[in-house]
Amino acid sequence: MMRVNPVPTPAGLEIRARRFRLPLAAKFAVAFVGLVTLVLLINGVVDLLLNYGDAKRTAIEVQREKAHAAAERVESFISEVESQIGWTTRAEWRRITPEQQRYDFIRLLRQAPAITEVAYLDPSGREQLRISRLEPDVVGSGKDFSTAPRFIQALAEKVWFGPVYFRRGSEPYMTVSVAHTGRNPGVTVAEVNLKLIWDVVSSIHNGAGGYAFVVTASGRLIAHPDLSLVLRDTDLSTLPEVATALAARRTGANPDTTDYGIATAFDGGSVLAAHAAIPRVDWIVFVQVPLSEAMAPLYASVVQTLALMGLGVMLATVAGTFLAHRLVVPIRQLEDGAERFGSGDLSERIVIRTGDEIETLADRFNLMASRVQESYETLEAKVEERTHDLNKSLDDLHKAQDRLVQSEKLASLGQLTAGIAHEIKNPLNFVNNFASLSSELVEELQEALKPAALDPKIREEVDEIADLLKGNLGKVVQHGKRADSIIKNMLLHSRSGSGEHRMVDINALVEESLNLAYHGARAAQPDFNITLNRNLDPAAGAADVYPQELTRVLLNLMSNGFYATEKRKTVETGPGYEPSLSVTTRDLGESVEIRVRDNGTGIPDSVKAKMFDPFFTTKPAGEGTGLGLSLSHDILVKQHGGAIDVATEAGQFTEFTITLPRDGAKAAQPIVAAEKSEP
Repeated sequence: MMRVNPVPTPAGLEIRARRFRLPLAAKFAVAFVGLVTLVLLINGVVDLLLNYGDAKRTAIEVQREKAHAAAERVESFISEVESQIGWTTRAEWRRITPEQQRYDFIRLLRQAPAITEVAYLDPSGREQLRISRLEPDVVGSGKDFSTAPRFIQALAEKVWFGPVYFRRGSEPYMTVSVAHTGRNPGVTVAEVNLKLIWDVVSSIHNGAGGYAFVVTASGRLIAHPDLSLVLRDTDLSTLPEVATALAARRTGANPDTTDYGIATAFDGGSVLAAHAAIPRVDWIVFVQVPLSEAMAPLYASVVQTLALMGLGVMLATVAGTFLAHRLVVPIRQLEDGAERFGSGDLSERIVIRTGDEIETLADRFNLMASRVQESYETLEAKVEERTHDLNKSLDDLHKAQDRLVQSEKLASLGQLTAGIAHEIKNPLNFVNNFASLSSELVEELQEALKPAALDPKIREEVDEIADLLKGNLGKVVQHGKRADSIIKNMLLHSRSGSGEHRMVDINALVEESLNLAYHGARAAQPDFNITLNRNLDPAAGAADVYPQELTRVLLNLMSNGFYATEKRKTVETGPGYEPSLSVTTRDLGESVEIRVRDNGTGIPDSVKAKMFDPFFTTKPAGEGTGLGLSLSHDILVKQHGGAIDVATEAGQFTEFTITLPRDGAKAAQPIVAAEKSEP
């Protein structure tokens, strides 16, 4: 026997779905804990950012001070070498015996271990004595150094520090020349072994993992705690921190913003580095410390902040759970009462005494139950009334839908017009261009025929034909430009959107709109005829407007005028009526006025009050959507900050007055107008 499973009832489904919902207490607890967590997180992030800034500034200042201190110690080493050489540059030193000079140089080598070789150049630049630790002594060699920098620069600057070079490809050396005192002085030249700067650099302590090193202006390593790097003639110009410092020196950047930075060290780790220059020898001293060591106070602050956040979240969880439990009991009472009320017990009332919003909610529920119970008997009448209103609204909606369909058809027609205009524009450009070119070719032909020996009658006939061709081509160019202007206006009118506002000559815009409207009416009705009157104020000037949208408004008003005159013409068939449309501009100082007046059918007072309402039209179905004047009002008032007014008399005339501020498009809120529709 087949077993049939029972189908769950809707109530059963509701209960089953209710089991999977998150309880209100849990939601409140989660929201409370989330809010507290968010506040703690924001506070922690702000605190970390501030601590990070302080830690970074402190670390940078420390590194700057250490860099300048290291530079001073290296400079002291150089100054000490200079002072040791100085006691051999007294004025009377060159007058002592060569043996005594040799003894002084030997004593200098003993007292200055960094000096490996010392030589004396007489006032003419010739070497008279050279004492060396590495090579045999030379006396009276007479080698000429009169043009060498070590002699010339020393005499000019008193002390000259030569560029760093590496002897035997490993040990860095530098030449130091010191000019003697007195008149017609000589020069003492010393070769200094820079390897001994290692003692100075190694004694600079920068935390547990930091150290200092010295490079030349080209990036070659002079001194480093790892002496093997120095002896290998290491080039550190590509090291990020060195490359940045050298680039800053070349560009002349502000040292206060370029003498520090976070970079990658020689061993690949991230370091906080600072540098200081030694201008006398054009060296750069770098001091760096591992980034983790420099930011150790910040990491400790992060741990402390996270611990406080964890404690705050735990306390918020306890408090949120307690408060949520306090809210659940009265809310469950509301839930039970609402369930009984929904099952059909309209006499159900809920009694809650909590003294807060939940009690107010219960009172509102009881009031609602009373009103539902009172209105239950009149429910059918209200339903019938609402049904009638709904049917009426539905009818209005159908009418609006029909008008929108008509509007879409007009929009499609506008797109088709734009496509046709685009297709016509290219061949029209060819016609204009080749007409101009042909006119030039005719002139060239006349010039080419001038030297030719032609019969006077033939030449006269040729000139007459050429002049006739040039005249015809000129007319082709003239009318081609006119057609090109009409196509441009058609394309401008067919575009959607407001585009960009710019300064536009008002009279020119009105003239173009009038021509475009007239030609459009003639294209639709070949027998259409009307008198156009223009009264354009030369002082109207320019205004900041959206040209496309303002053209759309003018075309709409002019087209309405054409329509009104044609409608009156069909009524008054006598010879006394002549359709006319007048366009007037006037300068109002900070604004400009445009008037469009026709002698058509006019507008009745009953229609005048609603003429700017959307979807209101007096035209038969299929001839208008009721959006034209509404959109024109929005474009002028909202988009340009202007105004539009109408003066009319039924059966006589209609005159629209537009007032445009000269800079209204800058301050007004732009709108995106829909496709142009006739009212």
